[in-house]
Amino acid sequence: MRIDPIELEPKQTLFRDYKKNFEKIADRFGHAPFDKKMWNHRLSELKEQTYQRTALSEVLLTMNRRWRAPEKTLESVDKLKDEESVVIIAGQQAGLLTGPLYSVHKIISVLQLAKEKERDLGKPVIPVFWIAGEDHDFDEIHHVMMNQGGEMRKRTIAHTPESKASVSDIAIDQTKASDWLKQVFQLVKETEHTQDFYKKMDRLLRASKTYTDFFAKVVYYLFPDEGLVLMDAHHPDIRRLESPYFTTMIHQNDEIARGVYAMLQKNRQEGYETMLDSEWSDAHLFYHKEGERILLVRDEQGRFVGKNNEVVLTKEEMLKIAEESPEFLSNNVVTRPLMQEALFPVLAFIGGPGEINYWSALKPAFEATGLCMPPVFPRLSFTMIDRKTGQQLERLQLSTKEAIHGGVREQKLNWIASQSTPPISRLTEQVKNEIDRVHAPLREKSASLSTDLGELAEKNLEYLLGHIDFLEKRLQRSMEERHQHEMEQFDNIEVTLHPAGGLQERMWSIVPWVNHYGRTVFEQINRHHLSFENDHYVVYL
Repeated sequence: MRIDPIELEPKQTLFRDYKKNFEKIADRFGHAPFDKKMWNHRLSELKEQTYQRTALSEVLLTMNRRWRAPEKTLESVDKLKDEESVVIIAGQQAGLLTGPLYSVHKIISVLQLAKEKERDLGKPVIPVFWIAGEDHDFDEIHHVMMNQGGEMRKRTIAHTPESKASVSDIAIDQTKASDWLKQVFQLVKETEHTQDFYKKMDRLLRASKTYTDFFAKVVYYLFPDEGLVLMDAHHPDIRRLESPYFTTMIHQNDEIARGVYAMLQKNRQEGYETMLDSEWSDAHLFYHKEGERILLVRDEQGRFVGKNNEVVLTKEEMLKIAEESPEFLSNNVVTRPLMQEALFPVLAFIGGPGEINYWSALKPAFEATGLCMPPVFPRLSFTMIDRKTGQQLERLQLSTKEAIHGGVREQKLNWIASQSTPPISRLTEQVKNEIDRVHAPLREKSASLSTDLGELAEKNLEYLLGHIDFLEKRLQRSMEERHQHEMEQFDNIEVTLHPAGGLQERMWSIVPWVNHYGRTVFEQINRHHLSFENDHYVVYL
């Protein structure tokens, strides 16, 4: 395995400035991520905060034992009781088989930074991954994308929950899940790892009650020796620990909402994309009623109401719920980072480009609740290249960087055009120009006789040129069939490195890679030292 850094220009303006011109947006964040002097300042901030370390450790221990977590994870949980210990944290929804590759990339990022900071600071630094089990958008996690015939297609589980329940509350339909898993593995080529991999995933699936359970078990299968700690944010015992923090969010609700709204307006006025939508009236909290998760807003009387009036609660009622039944509340994207900061001694948070975009509006929310905004680090980003694809890149003399950033469709068209002298497109263009020239007197004469004849002549030209277009496509197809082997190479490079016009990590899952290279493939990546200052890494397998 070889890992090389490459530069990829970020597509989002704000994320580009975050990495390259941080001073332009420094006022939106608590710390400059790549300032080495920042770490001691952050440690001093954490010493000013108090945490429910023992209670949190006990909840995490129970939770992780239920997932049959590795012994090193349980040791990490115990370290949390140490007043000197801190955490590096990231989070994601509980995708099937971990979902897109960027979920695994986040985990590697957490492990890398935790290891680096523990060495640099001489303190226990615990890697934590926050599973957003409270999320209720099942459509976001109910599938994996698989390469079928050179295109990435969804393989969706045939399970439709009866309500908009949180993912951690949705029981797995074992029959449908088993059928789905078989379908997924039918799409991979048989290797020495296939049967063991499939049987292990099948056992983990059958041992899981919910999709969050399955996610956790798969992660520990991939990373058994790293001391990674997983947490289901929707667990009732976690909610009870969050009770006093919900109370603060309810008291400061108006200030949180107005501060975030104002910062979003500033981002828009300075030309930055906004990944977050927020209004003054947003409560940034959910209320759980009869198995459904209802987003709350504040009305003119200061009450907390569902957007469709599903529920109406006074501030006093909300405070009582926070104190006595916090399991009926959960956070949205604005308040989740606040809850994370209140629960854990966060040395740094790791997020993707979209997360960093909406974190840029959250500093007023941290200040409103008396919390210090943690350093925000961009996660590591990877593209994996198997040996076959690597050989194709070399044989066709294609730039790896260009293939990852923009794909190879244009190069494919140019290559096939070069196999014809003159190129078919140039030949057909010449023929079209000649037809237009020869046909011009007919059009002029027709137009001079009547408007109807003039229009008929124009349509006649379109008809003739349409036949040339048809012939061009048939000639192109014939050329592609003659050079089918090379066309398939271009198509494989495109779907592997730039699927659906984007990065591999947003479409591909772990399945083809573990199937081909074994369960340790992501552990092997993590064994390398990877700098967060690089834009992207290419992993040659």
